[in-house]
Amino acid sequence: MSLAPLARIPKAELHLHIEGTLEPELAFALARRNGVTLPYADTDALREAYLFADLQSFLNLYYGLMAVLLTEDDFEALADAYLARAAEQGVRHAEIFFDPQAHMARGVPMGTVVTGLSRALARSEERHGVSTKLIMCFLRDQSAESAMETLEAAKPYLEHIVGVGLDSAEVGNPAAPFREVYEAAAALGLRKVAHAGEEGDPSYVWEALDVLGVERVDHGLRSLEDPELVARLVRDRIPLTLCPLSNVRLRAIDVLEEHPLVKMMDAGLLCTVNSDDPAYFGGYAGDTFHAVHEALALDHERVRELARNSFVASFLDGSAQDEALRARYLAEVEAYPLDDITG
Repeated sequence: MSLAPLARIPKAELHLHIEGTLEPELAFALARRNGVTLPYADTDALREAYLFADLQSFLNLYYGLMAVLLTEDDFEALADAYLARAAEQGVRHAEIFFDPQAHMARGVPMGTVVTGLSRALARSEERHGVSTKLIMCFLRDQSAESAMETLEAAKPYLEHIVGVGLDSAEVGNPAAPFREVYEAAAALGLRKVAHAGEEGDPSYVWEALDVLGVERVDHGLRSLEDPELVARLVRDRIPLTLCPLSNVRLRAIDVLEEHPLVKMMDAGLLCTVNSDDPAYFGGYAGDTFHAVHEALALDHERVRELARNSFVASFLDGSAQDEALRARYLAEVEAYPLDDITG
């Protein structure tokens, strides 16, 4: 099925887990290459498993399927496949999460993961027309000590990593224990983001802001429940990297038509829309734009605002080269002929 022209508006993707782009076909190909037996008869059987009751049921499958990722070539193939799809969906810049602890726990070294991913990212602009940055996430359902060890293991590879994040199961796993890890990351010059307010209440967002000092909130879906939090996010222009299709698939909301995106934009929040784990949640970045446009009756200016926000919220601000690239992308957004598009 071809992608609607509106969906291909130039955009940045700021909330994307590279492990969550592992399509069933690639999973089986890597399994064959690496001699890994998957507990599914074929790709159709695997796709049938993509019916999730909540975040944890998704994470169980997500971590289990990582067993096929073993070599630098595997991680390179994974990233290259995502970047090709992203380019087709109008993505011009991608800030990509990866979960090293999940791989190191399986005996896959940090260097294997980062080197493999970086190979694909290094040629992305030439091959796909997509600029990239890499963000290393800590698993919040593991210890802060493990996170600190992970940061230490990443030190030889920091030229490839722009920031740190915090992901995995949110409820019952507060951010406070990770304060020192985030302080150490900041001392190394790394940017700071964290998942918060996906399933957890607004207190999780406050904690990410006040304890970790994040520059962006990943998700922030439940922020509207706290008017004082909304005022803080608006005042400080803290971007939210919302993932509407993910929210529906993980039962955070019942149907896309009930997503609070429009109310959040009306409140003055700096919202972006992203695909999160597109192989599992039914759509990549352009698919997500098209879905929210239709479900929420977004007019063209709102679509353009979301695309504009994605570049404003990006980490394309670390150098004159980055700033020039962001200015070019923003110009592409303004020039994109939405008025000539009917759907």
